[in-house]
Amino acid sequence: MTTAHDDARALYTELTGRRPDGVWSAPGRVNLIGEHTDYNDGFVLPFAIPQRTFAAVGRRDDDRGRVRVSSRFASDPVEVGLDELDRLFPTAPGTSPAVPEWAAYPLGVAWALRQAATGDGPFRGVDIAIASDVPVGAGLSSSAAIEGATASALDELWGTDLDGTALARIGRRAENEAVGAPTGIMDQMASMLGAPDTALFLDCRSLETELVPLGIAEAGLAILVIDTRVKHAHSTGGYRDRRASCERGAAALGVPALRDVSIADLPRAREQLDEETFRRVRHVVTENQRVVDTVHTLRTDGARAIGDLLIASHASMRDDFEISTPELDTAVDTALAAGALGARMTGGGFGGAAIALIEKDAVETVSAAVNAAFVAARFAAPHLFTVTPSAGPHRDA
Repeated sequence: MTTAHDDARALYTELTGRRPDGVWSAPGRVNLIGEHTDYNDGFVLPFAIPQRTFAAVGRRDDDRGRVRVSSRFASDPVEVGLDELDRLFPTAPGTSPAVPEWAAYPLGVAWALRQAATGDGPFRGVDIAIASDVPVGAGLSSSAAIEGATASALDELWGTDLDGTALARIGRRAENEAVGAPTGIMDQMASMLGAPDTALFLDCRSLETELVPLGIAEAGLAILVIDTRVKHAHSTGGYRDRRASCERGAAALGVPALRDVSIADLPRAREQLDEETFRRVRHVVTENQRVVDTVHTLRTDGARAIGDLLIASHASMRDDFEISTPELDTAVDTALAAGALGARMTGGGFGGAAIALIEKDAVETVSAAVNAAFVAARFAAPHLFTVTPSAGPHRDA
């Protein structure tokens, strides 16, 4: 069976007639808990997954300083001059990128990396061919995987020698300013710093990190991903509206970010804010606490004890933040009814995937129940698969 690694290498050869200098990859991620807290300077607990994006990259023979990107997601490559990147980006808020959106991710990384690098290069032209087995639009951060694979490749080929956190910042800038998606830095940090059998406890204000052992397999458990196949996009309105609402709430409460609001502050917040803004604020404040509580519970009682926190997180996203969908609610409710210890939607919402923490020997039972529930509701068939916490980016060849 052809792999995404093979696809990227073959696409590069189709594009150039040559072999690439190397193939680099970076993983998608599942967010165990901590949704929409990242851009509020809060806490998150994601982990890298086995599904990866591969970038076959090679220096160009010519010296014209061109960068060309191609992808299995698109029919035609996009080529620009390196000296054009500063004219193409940043993308003005509320507008579309000057290049096709899929190409804005790797080209945005090239733009941001050149700007962040010290010295003048040499920034030789490159060809980049991208293939992936991270489901697109499923809330598993296919975009951060593209950014991480591209950044890792260019960092090596251009000799910029940046660490994982710096490359995560490059990826976030590409997503925020080149693509125009107002995301936080969680996805990029999870992709760049992931490690096997651990989740990344990330303080999104300081960018301090800690790898927290999960012990999923050791506990006889599995994490089932239920991709509803309802596509979402962070660059469109719902995500942007939620972020704006959080910023209004923080401003009204006189704090730099909702990270600075505690659960004890919520009664005062209810008096000062309109009902909708209050509910948005309440989700972020309580979700931050749930992340901290999940880390503590994992350390003291293990993975079997975090189910109720996952369930409470989904209820908050459904009722207070209003980013769930009927498909996501059906996935969560059905998994719980079939015996899951906990379940929640994961990712930015408005579609995408849910996760369920289940007994390892119950994968087929829970999957069958979810499939039957989707048929009964006349939803499109979901894509179900298990994931294990996995490693961050590396050079594959």
